[in-house]
Amino acid sequence: MEDLTQRQIDILKVIIKEYTETGEPVGSEILEKKYKIGVSPATIRNEMVELAKKGYLKKTHFSSGRIPSAKGFRFYIKNLMKEKELSTTEEVSYKNSIWDERNETHRLLSQSAKVLSQKTGLLSLIATNYGDVYYAGLANLLNQPEFLDFDISRHLFSRLDEVNFWERIIDEFERIDEEVRCMLGEDDFHDPSLDVCGSIWGEFEGRNLKGIVGVIGSKRMYYDLIIPQIRYFSKLLEQIIQEQGL
Repeated sequence: MEDLTQRQIDILKVIIKEYTETGEPVGSEILEKKYKIGVSPATIRNEMVELAKKGYLKKTHFSSGRIPSAKGFRFYIKNLMKEKELSTTEEVSYKNSIWDERNETHRLLSQSAKVLSQKTGLLSLIATNYGDVYYAGLANLLNQPEFLDFDISRHLFSRLDEVNFWERIIDEFERIDEEVRCMLGEDDFHDPSLDVCGSIWGEFEGRNLKGIVGVIGSKRMYYDLIIPQIRYFSKLLEQIIQEQGL
């Protein structure tokens, strides 16, 4: 699978699991003790070095452990992750939470942003081709240690009101053929200050109105849970907008 051996794939998978749960750089000893990979810490260390050379892991300045890179997360999302399907109850809950606002676009999108942030526990954002930006859940980010860094939070928060920044993302959707798009770190945001960030986006389009709906958090979010929610919610918004002739 790509340029990785099966052992490297197994190690990368448990590193992502551990890092997602703890937010701490991962060392070989914890992997050997906690996940019973079946090889020695020295072997795990050597494989982690190889994973870093190939760009799937990176070393932090503050620890001997390593964390997954954007490339590592992309590999996981594309090849290893199993999405958790939304239950009928969850789908109905999403629909009922915005249905009463369907006749007024501003209220619909504003309420949708609030609902998405509540359901995911992340910062949600909706941007349209008319230059409108709706977001909710700023406080959710402060529950994640990555955003306790004042400079990172300030920079991200300042981006929220930069309409041109989100219009570029809307335009980029026209050049890709994906229902859901993950943006990970500096490579996708084109901004080194947002390297800790991960985001998941879906798009919606009516007769005149189109836009993106998604969430922003750290790169170690639970993609298996969030991606199906974004996929369903973006399709739900599109259905409502098209039915309203917007």
